[in-house]
Amino acid sequence: ARILLDYGVMLNHEPGFPMHVPPRDLDAVILTHCHLDHSGAIPIFHIRGQTPVYGTKLTFELTHLLLADFIHLSGYYLPYEYIEVEAMMRSAVHLGFGERFHLKNLSCTLLDAGHVPGSAQVLLEADGKRLLYTGDFNTVETRLLKGAETEYGELDAVIIESTYADEDHPDRRELEQRFVERVREVVEGGGIVLVPAFSVGRSQEIACILTAHHFEYPVFMDGMARRVNQILMDHLEYLRDPKLFMNAIHTVTWVDGRRDRKRLMRNPGVIISPAGMLKGGPSVYYLQRLAKDRKNAIFLVSYQIPGTPGHELLERGRCVIDGKIRKVKSEVEHFDFSSHCGASQLHETIKNLEGNPTIFVVHGAEGNCERLASWVREEVGLEAIAPKAGESFTI
Repeated sequence: ARILLDYGVMLNHEPGFPMHVPPRDLDAVILTHCHLDHSGAIPIFHIRGQTPVYGTKLTFELTHLLLADFIHLSGYYLPYEYIEVEAMMRSAVHLGFGERFHLKNLSCTLLDAGHVPGSAQVLLEADGKRLLYTGDFNTVETRLLKGAETEYGELDAVIIESTYADEDHPDRRELEQRFVERVREVVEGGGIVLVPAFSVGRSQEIACILTAHHFEYPVFMDGMARRVNQILMDHLEYLRDPKLFMNAIHTVTWVDGRRDRKRLMRNPGVIISPAGMLKGGPSVYYLQRLAKDRKNAIFLVSYQIPGTPGHELLERGRCVIDGKIRKVKSEVEHFDFSSHCGASQLHETIKNLEGNPTIFVVHGAEGNCERLASWVREEVGLEAIAPKAGESFTI
């Protein structure tokens, strides 16, 4: 059987597409989660074909939402249209965690990845060999999700991400405490806190954190995050604490249109809104109005890719206000609520692997793949490779 694990796009000014894979060469695609750097090129297989795509039901619902938005924003840059996305959804095969499916000589099981709601790791077994693909994963429990499952059994090969190969995240509980304290300070000082956050996962995580800490001031949520809330309410089984999530969603006021936006900015409170890197969405509207006042704060809770407005704001304290780049008067702070393993968790996961697997390190910028592969070879003694595009390997 020939299986493709994820098929995403790189999101720069124009979408960047991966190496061509002929659809006729494939038996199936397995999609680990909804993010476009993993899902954004899969509809190409449904321009003429009907390649089956396996994943969790929640992943497909969230992917559908993100792809539709991607087409709306990117339009003519893309080699597919909405009709191909619909064809992909018709080709979707829904799997639960721990449920095994068979395809020719191969069997596959999805394991919880703890990254975003519905995200999965993939365990493939064929001809007596076992291969794990972690996708993006996080072994640390958050308010929204359980940590990734790591009981893999003996393995012959592992394809592992390396996003944070050389960086650790702060202790989650201490980070939450500091975040809520800072938000309270600003609101009690008469200010408004804007929290630009990803629609899928991060917005809901922030709402859950504020609810868990009994935050008593108004909290508003805007943009695509509201649609994600509705999807998650139908899939509570994927969440760590469904009761906390439902409390958070019912505590938060959902913003409906421009009139609501103007009204909510008259009084102190918290606004959670995409986009997380300030590249679009309602967060840009709020930023332009809140950045002029020292009483307000912009608290970034996601990684800010260099070149994005969020990165510019964090590094230089500047953003576009009324059409010009201006110095921001409001407070700006970053809180590292990551949904990826930090270096320590990556190291711990690799050290605890059973068998004598070859490690293939992927999904890392600026030398992180080679950095983690070197660490594996030197510290753990396993064979480790940072593969280049187009290379092939036999297990």
